[in-house]
Amino acid sequence: MERAELTELLRLGFVFHGHKCPAMPLGLRAGVAAMRALGVERAKDKELHVISETGKGHAGACFLDGVMVATGCTYGKGNVEKLYYNKLAFTLVDVSRQTGVRASIVPHFVEQMLRSPFVKLRRQGVAPQDISDDVVEPLIERILSLPEEEFLRIAPISQAQVVRGAGVFDAAPCDCCGEMVFVDKLKDTAKGRLCLGCAEGGKEGA
Repeated sequence: MERAELTELLRLGFVFHGHKCPAMPLGLRAGVAAMRALGVERAKDKELHVISETGKGHAGACFLDGVMVATGCTYGKGNVEKLYYNKLAFTLVDVSRQTGVRASIVPHFVEQMLRSPFVKLRRQGVAPQDISDDVVEPLIERILSLPEEEFLRIAPISQAQVVRGAGVFDAAPCDCCGEMVFVDKLKDTAKGRLCLGCAEGGKEGA
C-alpha cells in the first residue's frame, strides 16, 4: 500500500477512533499487512472475518479499531469477534476460501510500547486526547515508517473455518415492551412472544 493510501486510512481511523494514539495506527498497519499476506482486499460486506485476541481495559486495546478500519470488518456487519486474551493479535479469515493468517505484535515491540512516554502519561491518568502532539506524533510516525518485520509477525493458520449464516430480515414487536425485534431473538413464553430483555431481564409480565 502506498503511503498516501495509508495516510488516508489513518485519517479515517482517527476520525472513527476519536483520539490520537500509537495503538490504533499499529492495528491499521497490521490489518493492511494481513490482507496483503492473505491476498484479499478490504471487505465491503462479510468477505473477511476478524477474530481479535484483544480484550478491554489493557494498554493497546485501541489496536482493534485500527484492524477494523484497515480490513473493513466491523461489529455492525458481524464479522468481528473478540476472544479477550488481552493480546495484540488477531486472525484474518477469507470466508469464501476458508483460509486465514494470524498477525501478532512481536514481544520486544510491545515492551517498547509500554515504556513509551505516551503510556507513561496514561499510567498517570492523563486521558489520551489530552496528551500533546509533541508526545504522540513521533510515536505515530515511527509506527508508519517502521519495516513490518520489526514489529509484526504473520503466519498462515491451518484451520480457518467461518460459517456465515443467512441474514434475518423479518421483525415483530415484543408483546411486553412493544419494541421491534428481529424474529430470531423473539422468545415464545406464557406471556406471549418476548424480546430477550423482557423474557430474561425480569420485565416479563410487568
